[in-house]
Amino acid sequence: MELNICRDAEASGSLAIQSTDRSWDLEDLEATRALGRWLVEQPDRPSLLLLKGPLGAGKTSLVQGIAAALDIDEPITSPTFALSQHYPQGSPPLVHLDLYRLEHSAAANDLFLQEEEEALGMGALLVVEWPERLSLTLADAWTLTLAHHSDGGRRATLMR
Repeated sequence: MELNICRDAEASGSLAIQSTDRSWDLEDLEATRALGRWLVEQPDRPSLLLLKGPLGAGKTSLVQGIAAALDIDEPITSPTFALSQHYPQGSPPLVHLDLYRLEHSAAANDLFLQEEEEALGMGALLVVEWPERLSLTLADAWTLTLAHHSDGGRRATLMR
């Protein structure tokens, strides 16, 4: 599935494209999953992906696409209540973390650091929903923001 890639001008007003910023208009959930697959197929893919966006923006659908690209065949659901899900059978493995229910940054930071250590030990891709709960600086992370469009689709913006 081809993604509709939209290239926005830089904040400086220049029409040059930043090598670290990309945006897509996603028509439906399948396009969101396709973006997840595309992210994993990048030769310089991240080991840490932060997913931002309101409830229902498609964060878990994007993780479903990531999991499919990693050959994970078990169902992917949001770990909102479990806080994290580990998929060691992936190639590489996947750790899916959801910080939505953690209101205090200290608790979010503690959980994140534990999961990050485990993900590093497994050689896993760590995907974090609701990274806004963290007070840590994560300079090496890729950040993907999903937002609703008034027409029912979504806008995805990747910053690396």
